[in-house]
Amino acid sequence: MRTTAQDAFDALSDPTRRAILDFLARSGEVTAGAIADAVDEVGRTAISAHLRVLRTTGLVEERKQGRFRYYELAADGPVLDALAFLQSILHLGVSDAVAATTQPADAPGAAADVDPASARGRWAG
Repeated sequence: MRTTAQDAFDALSDPTRRAILDFLARSGEVTAGAIADAVDEVGRTAISAHLRVLRTTGLVEERKQGRFRYYELAADGPVLDALAFLQSILHLGVSDAVAATTQPADAPGAAADVDPASARGRWAG
């Protein structure tokens, strides 16, 4: 069964899982214990459950060695689908911003007429 970008986004919806992914991105392959020590908002049992979600969605890979489990970011799979989706959204957002800055200042909808706070709200989750 192939996981999808939607699975990746669902997994990313939790702040603890995002903290785990951030730690893995900065640290490379580490043990579950090191992750639990670094992400101290929740206990070790909760970290284990979060790692299971991240593993089953394909965002992290697990390697067992003896009694230790090592985790690292998965370089392929649904994370690529999620990134491609985000890049397409960001590209559209950047295109809109470039178009707004290249219009004459007195044109309707020009950059001067756009409230940055309302524009930012369009792309905020």
